Amino acid sequence: MAVSITVLDCDLLLYGRGQRILDRCRLEDVTDEYLVSTYGFPRSFIDYLVELLGSSLSRPTQRSRAISPETQIMAALGFYTSGSFQTRMGDTIGISQASMSRCVTNVTEALVERVSQFIHFPREDGAIQRLKDEFYNVAGVPGVLGVVDCIHVTIKAPNAEDMSFVNHRGLHSLNCILVCDTQGVLLWAESHRPGSVHDNAVLHQSELCCLFESELQKEGWLLADNAFLLQPWLMTPLQVPSSSPEYRYNMAHSATHSVMERTQRALRLRFRCLDGSKATLQYSPEKASQIILACCILHNIALQHGLDVWSESASAGREQEEECGHVESVDSEAYRMRQELLLTHFS
Repeated sequence: MAVSITVLDCDLLLYGRGQRILDRCRLEDVTDEYLVSTYGFPRSFIDYLVELLGSSLSRPTQRSRAISPETQIMAALGFYTSGSFQTRMGDTIGISQASMSRCVTNVTEALVERVSQFIHFPREDGAIQRLKDEFYNVAGVPGVLGVVDCIHVTIKAPNAEDMSFVNHRGLHSLNCILVCDTQGVLLWAESHRPGSVHDNAVLHQSELCCLFESELQKEGWLLADNAFLLQPWLMTPLQVPSSSPEYRYNMAHSATHSVMERTQRALRLRFRCLDGSKATLQYSPEKASQIILACCILHNIALQHGLDVWSESASAGREQEEECGHVESVDSEAYRMRQELLLTHFS
């Protein structure tokens, strides 16, 4: 449907004089279908975000006119989900590029402030056991607390042309480490490592490694592919299986780990700003990292609201990540634990 659009003075959009709020995109004026097609989410989801973030987006001002939290959120969602340059989405909403940029920054910062509320490992015994039971029901691998992998998100070249951000494909990127459960809910997300850092190094430089080595190791383990080294808390597949138990273990490991592939595909399908096939994030590494984290938070909130975009279709817009194998870890305790797992559950 047609929506009246007027581009406003960008200097008055976010911070004008007084307390009057400008509502450029009123939810009640458009249909759910329009909201989903333009901003990626229905009215109820946007209403929830307004309630969640409204206090952070309505900061006191001495000026008279400012963009409402509702419009700021719609502007940011439009950018996250379209992957379009901010100018194009700003034209859709009826605000200037400068104001659009401030909206994205404000909403991103407000979401990141709440990261621990939406992305975290369960700590209660009952919740941990449910997590392990759900993973066991996938393919029979016991003791699993999550599946872990890394995803590259392309960014513009930093001003300093720092080669540490150039990944194995010759693109500037951030290498982000994610952990998810069987439903694709993210239990961990770190998004600030340069693209040249290998997946295994990203893991061992992360707070996730410290968490498992100090606290969660006794509860179970993560599953990872062969880009990572075997650890007592990190079970990887055998590179050259040679027996029936080893083949069965590898098949069960692959079936369980596939939940991460689907989760990464869901992130890129919903948040096109993370899809390097359309455009790179035109921000500094620090701001790009925050945008990635904001999208991860929104992914979890969407799942909480029953908005699941998992698809078995071909990976539209998905970068094909290059898997790099390792020589098997010589960690004797980790090797012993995996062998015990093979004999106990896959013989």
